Amino acid sequence: MTSVTGQTESKSACRHGFTLIELILVLTLMGIVASLIAPSLSNFVRGRALDSEARRLLSLTHAAQSRAVSEGVPVVIWMNTTQGGYGMEREGSSGSNDPKAMEFSVDGNVQLMVINTAKVGTTVRRLPAIRFLPDGTIDENSPPTLHLGDTTGAVLWLIQTRNRMGYEIRSSNQ
Repeated sequence: MTSVTGQTESKSACRHGFTLIELILVLTLMGIVASLIAPSLSNFVRGRALDSEARRLLSLTHAAQSRAVSEGVPVVIWMNTTQGGYGMEREGSSGSNDPKAMEFSVDGNVQLMVINTAKVGTTVRRLPAIRFLPDGTIDENSPPTLHLGDTTGAVLWLIQTRNRMGYEIRSSNQ
């Protein structure tokens, strides 16, 4: 009996690792799972780019409004929809004359559009612009709606608040 238990103990003592076949099976399963998850992760990343761009543009409106009030001069946010960029500067400066001017490029997966451009009377560099007045309000000729969309068809809207004191992000234009 001792010889049988001695053999059993030696067999179980040798079986501490995985076989090559078990490792290959596990790696194959992990590869299949990764290939199934990758497309949904890329859509998630694109969606985050749209959300991030909308929040950055909204933050810029807050900064422009604060600057207009604190400096007592109109501040504008211009939008170059064809080049995919936007920026902030003091009204009347060309950007290079304004040390606090900012310029941003829109993420490559995101497209910025200004809605109701026929009503937009405020322009900077021949581009539509949002104009913040020294009292913190938005000029009545500024665009009421900005549209941000990505390559997957997801859309976010920056819509002027009813009291013309700022913008807010919405998932629909209503």
